[in-house]
Amino acid sequence: MSFSLGLICQRCTRAFTSQASVVQQLHTRRLSSTPVVLATRLPRKKPKLTKKQLLAIEKKRAAKREKNAYAHEKMTLQDAIAVLRAVEVARPHSTYELTVRTAMSRGAPVPTGRINLPREAKPKKDTRILVFAEGRQAEEARRAGAHIVGGLELVESVATGKYNNCTTILCTTSLIRGIASKLGRVLGPRGLMPSERRGTVTDDIEGYLSRLHGTTEWRGDKSGTIRMPIAKMHFPIEDVVKNVTLFVANVKRATGNLKDGESDADGKAEKGKTKSKSIKPVNAITRILLSSTQAPGIQIKDL
Repeated sequence: MSFSLGLICQRCTRAFTSQASVVQQLHTRRLSSTPVVLATRLPRKKPKLTKKQLLAIEKKRAAKREKNAYAHEKMTLQDAIAVLRAVEVARPHSTYELTVRTAMSRGAPVPTGRINLPREAKPKKDTRILVFAEGRQAEEARRAGAHIVGGLELVESVATGKYNNCTTILCTTSLIRGIASKLGRVLGPRGLMPSERRGTVTDDIEGYLSRLHGTTEWRGDKSGTIRMPIAKMHFPIEDVVKNVTLFVANVKRATGNLKDGESDADGKAEKGKTKSKSIKPVNAITRILLSSTQAPGIQIKDL
């Protein structure tokens, strides 16, 4: 038995005969036959930032990086050692690292030097020394312990990489012109090219080698920052203090902040006297930091 609900379909003008048919018609999805236009989104071009905007962004990033509780706090050397020992209490073999920052002017030589610490933080590497010398100076170099000694005949072997295991290369003043043009590009990037500034071009080969044995070379980077592993966490505090004070004095002499034969205390007094004369050292030391493997850098105020 069918009955009419009194509803008429708009398309076919037929009356709905049951409630089920009404629900079916109402739930039927009507699809449009109109073609859809797909709009492609073009990628937005990033605006070019000016130098001021880039500098502001870099300052914000630097401010986020320098979230250090001791960034603006100065301590004595003894207090800094105590803080680092407390932080590294579970790591007795962690390393103290000393960082010395200098205000190196443009064109100034990179600070470098050699030192023999009372107690080394790391075992010393085996040194292998090559010397460009002839005659009497070559004999002196052999007696002083040089591993490879020769004249200009060694240039081709060094250029081809035969003596890449050498850690130090010295040269006499009479032979430096003959090797500079051929080995400058080979030894320069490795930091082994002999130069008068570093003291590796000298006629006193025997004296240089006697100073070389038992010492460690330190060298700053292009910005004048010097980093040196100075001690181990399990060292007694007295040994750490001796290493730090001796290394800082060595750096001060190499950078012109301390004269040869002058103690650190004398240097501070002399600095106070000559302050009005505006005599500036070669590379003024701006900050000395002591850090460790896991601890932050702490600025030292009594060095």
